Amino acid sequence: MPESLPTEPNQALQSEIAGLIVTALNLDLGPQDIQPDAPLYGEGLGLDSIDILEVALVVSKQYGFSLRADSADNVRIFSSLAGLTQHIAANRTK
Repeated sequence: MPESLPTEPNQALQSEIAGLIVTALNLDLGPQDIQPDAPLYGEGLGLDSIDILEVALVVSKQYGFSLRADSADNVRIFSSLAGLTQHIAANRTK
């Protein structure tokens, strides 16, 4: 079954999350410069483990659920902006 294209609400959420990442980490780029499928960690956006922890903290505060450091799903969740957006859309409480 082919993957569906992101819906408008997910597009808006993805832009919002990109903005949170840029703001939280004081990145020298705009939210629109974060490619949805580019890796967040290492090559791609170039985030390190401390950056990922900062993003997890901001996401927890903003969307009302916890991202655990010891979760086996973190590789998938933080694989890309699109992956993070999907996880937040599925688990957010606010």
